[in-house]
Amino acid sequence: MGLENLKFTKEHEWVRVEDGIATIGVTDYAQKELGDIVYVELPSVGDSIAKGDACSNIESVKAVSDLYSQLSGEIVEINEGLEDTPENINQSPYDDGWIVKIKISKEEELNEMMDFEQYKLYLAGIEKE
Repeated sequence: MGLENLKFTKEHEWVRVEDGIATIGVTDYAQKELGDIVYVELPSVGDSIAKGDACSNIESVKAVSDLYSQLSGEIVEINEGLEDTPENINQSPYDDGWIVKIKISKEEELNEMMDFEQYKLYLAGIEKE
C-alpha cells in the first residue's frame, strides 16, 4: 500500500479514506516508539466518536498510550484480529495493523491533517531534536 494516499497527524496516526470511511492506525514511527505491543483495547462498533476522543488504548512493553480520533463519526468496524495478535501493529502498521474504521461525519476535519510529504518533513524535524 502506498503511503502517498494517506493523511497523517502530529500524533503519528495515519488515515486512509475510501467512500467516506476512514481507516485509522498508528504510523511506523509510532509503533517503533511504543516498542513491542502486547494488548489493544478496541472500541465498540456503533459508538459515536468526536474529534479528540480516545478511541483505543494500546499497551506495549514500554507504556500504555491512548489513540485519539482525529475525526468525528461513527465506528463501523474494529480490527478484531488485534485481540489475538496485537503485534500486527508492529509488524504491519499500515496494513494488518489498522485499528478502527470510522464513517466520517465531518469531512473538513481531513483538511487539518498532513499529506505524506508534509509528514516526512515533520518527522525530519523531530529526529533533529
